[in-house]
Amino acid sequence: MGRKLYVGNLPYTATQESLKAAFSDFGIIESINLVTDQYTGDSKGFAFVEMSSNAEAARAMQSLNGTPIDGRNITVNEAKPKGSSRGRGRR
Repeated sequence: MGRKLYVGNLPYTATQESLKAAFSDFGIIESINLVTDQYTGDSKGFAFVEMSSNAEAARAMQSLNGTPIDGRNITVNEAKPKGSSRGRGRR
């Protein structure tokens, strides 16, 4: 289990502050990357949250996966390393 988590199915109203409020109960947050559209600045509905330890990340994932934020049940999984997407990009 790694320290970096993928958070999906976020409401488009989600902010870094709302993610910090949800995840800070489980430990120290190293970073939050809320992915936004480069032209509009609107949220794309997912983010990456990095916790300070593997144990904190595991607790956050177990506790928050499937819980609602602003009416949407979020998905929390271990983030996959960059480049591990299959079928995307150039070959």
